[in-house]
Amino acid sequence: MVEQLSKETFKTKVFDFENQSAWHYEGDLPCVIDFYADWCGPCKMVAPIMEELAQEYAGKVLFYKVDTQAEQDLAAMFRIQSIPSILFVPSDDKPQMAVGALPKESMEKAIADIFKVE
Repeated sequence: MVEQLSKETFKTKVFDFENQSAWHYEGDLPCVIDFYADWCGPCKMVAPIMEELAQEYAGKVLFYKVDTQAEQDLAAMFRIQSIPSILFVPSDDKPQMAVGALPKESMEKAIADIFKVE
């Protein structure tokens, strides 16, 4: 299941940007974060793909979503200018951002390439 993140849960599960300047991922498993808005058509196309992937990669990769309207601090921190924007966060490396509604195959390829998870 894809978990909705607030600013507070983001700080405990992903990155405490208010108390750390250098990137340090707080999670044990790599994660994918979908920055979206309810009014965004392409975001609505990505949502069911994220749910499918969350089931397929259960126990290997975490899936989160951030409402850019409700969580403007988070959107600003990652300089989100267009949505959907999808952040791939490896356990031990810097995050990588993809912009646009990625098809499922592209997300699977990114998960394999960035996280080394099949």
